[in-house]
Amino acid sequence: MYIQFIKNIQFTKVLKVHLRLREFNFLKHNAEPSPYFSVDTVDDRGNRITFSMFDVDGKWRIKELPGLPDWIYDAENQFHNAILEENQ
Repeated sequence: MYIQFIKNIQFTKVLKVHLRLREFNFLKHNAEPSPYFSVDTVDDRGNRITFSMFDVDGKWRIKELPGLPDWIYDAENQFHNAILEENQ
């Protein structure tokens, strides 16, 4: 009998995006063939924003969604760095 343990990765980061401190919650999904992170935060009105990030050639990239605010895309590099920092 083979038992495999997979470590769950879940963390929160406060990042400065467009001159505001915002809290982002990251959760790693160990899906096959490639794992991904779901990320959620809130906008200025308190509406929850959820998006996914996938590893594309060694760089964590946001999966494009219609209606996702531009400030999310502008912070993509900060999200990439936060994921790398947590994975060390």
